[in-house]
Amino acid sequence: RIIRPTGGINKWLHFLPISLHKMVDQVLRHILSNTTFTTLFQGKLSAPYPVSNVQSLGLSSVLEADSRRIVTMVRDTFEKEGLAIVIACGRDTIPYASSVRCLAPDNVFVIQIQHPRYRLDRFDLVVTPRHDYYALTAKGQQGVPWLFRRWITPREPPGPNVVLTSGALHQADSAALRVAATNWHDELAPLPKPLVVVNIGGPTRNCNYGVDLAKQLVSSLHNVSETCGSVRISFSRRTPQKVGPLVAHILFYELCAVNFLEPFCWQVSDLILREFSTHPKFYIWGGEEPNPHLGHLAWADAFIITADSISMLSEACSTGKPVYVVGTEHCRWKFSDFHNTLQKRGAVRPFTGSEDMSDSWSYPPLNDAIDVAARVREVLAQRGWTVG
Repeated sequence: RIIRPTGGINKWLHFLPISLHKMVDQVLRHILSNTTFTTLFQGKLSAPYPVSNVQSLGLSSVLEADSRRIVTMVRDTFEKEGLAIVIACGRDTIPYASSVRCLAPDNVFVIQIQHPRYRLDRFDLVVTPRHDYYALTAKGQQGVPWLFRRWITPREPPGPNVVLTSGALHQADSAALRVAATNWHDELAPLPKPLVVVNIGGPTRNCNYGVDLAKQLVSSLHNVSETCGSVRISFSRRTPQKVGPLVAHILFYELCAVNFLEPFCWQVSDLILREFSTHPKFYIWGGEEPNPHLGHLAWADAFIITADSISMLSEACSTGKPVYVVGTEHCRWKFSDFHNTLQKRGAVRPFTGSEDMSDSWSYPPLNDAIDVAARVREVLAQRGWTVG
């Protein structure tokens, strides 16, 4: 894992490369060791500067990444166990993964998930959504001022070490859904059909919408309720756990306020709870454990999903079941390109509120993880390696 410094002004420093961020953090800790200055400095901030990093929940036993220690390990085990596959995901892992490959190129096979912006030759494979290359299209370049184009991902067309996916990688494969279907059988199997699952995210920079969309969603759900057997509504997976619907509503509002999405989040949660909390066909997940997300993917007959979440749409489209999208007209840039790709595949349709939710249609499911795994095996085989 990669841990950025937290607390105090660190929440404004996440734009920095992680190595520079950690360096700034160490300097500030040294400066703030002076009690007088610390009191003055903290008085101007909304949160105190911590003495040490806050450990990520559930990850206390996972080691902090250390490139040189990883290199030592893979070299020591190479003769006995063979090539080490290093899979890194996200911006903060880039310097660590590229360092490992630079220091031990003959002992590792490095896969970087999500586009690293430049110097893709630092990795054996780069796995990234196709829509990340929207910036290179004629239409994409029209939306970016010339001076900023060299800073937009990516800078050049994909090379032979780039694997393009239709959507986001996720863990909801067929094996996981079979297990979820068994685990959630008693609760979800008896529900009246069709079972419609509604997943609600929140606005983003490239998919910006507000209260009007929340009202549109509520109205459309009322319109289609007659053709639904049962409806289960979930907010983002960030919804707090082990709370009832009313408390979930309050905490969800607080969470959204922290993320600068207060108006939309308050309105959508308020509207959903007010309109459907007593409706006999509707169930609103309140954040209690266990999380029904995989169960919903396994048992749903159709999905209604807000356009902002590429991951939720990718998961739903891997099932081959009908997926309706809310709010695509508010999306731009690569989000718009992503939605266009799904529509061309026949995987999604816009949710208008006039649908008969008992209608069923299908399409070739997104199998990005399987396709990526096949490509990894292929490249390894070309270099004389096989995955045991």
